[in-house]
Amino acid sequence: MTYTINRIIKDTDFEDVDKRARKALSDYGFGVLTEIDVRATMKKKLNKNMPAYLILGACNPGMAWEAIGVEARVGAMLPCNVILREVPEGVEVSAVDPVVSMSAIDNDELKPIAAKVRDMLSEVVQAI
Repeated sequence: MTYTINRIIKDTDFEDVDKRARKALSDYGFGVLTEIDVRATMKKKLNKNMPAYLILGACNPGMAWEAIGVEARVGAMLPCNVILREVPEGVEVSAVDPVVSMSAIDNDELKPIAAKVRDMLSEVVQAI
């Protein structure tokens, strides 16, 4: 079972995909709450080099409100992470699949919310 929604974008650079990802997230009601530049962190902390790798912590406030309303501790699994990483074929975009991650929570009321967020993130990934 895959736990991410993936797409490889070719014929452009990392910075362009980053801009497009942020716009697509915004267009679908997600804000970027956190940002981790993994490449810079690995260089600084371990003196290791790696291709560009960015983690965007995206949140749709309305969907988060619904999820927290039916499962108060769901915040431990938020926000929805979207990664951008350089690969030989271009830039891979991967968004967490909320249905898979939320399957760890035994609450049937959460399932339709996770499914809606998965659909939204799938549209975001395709829109980039």
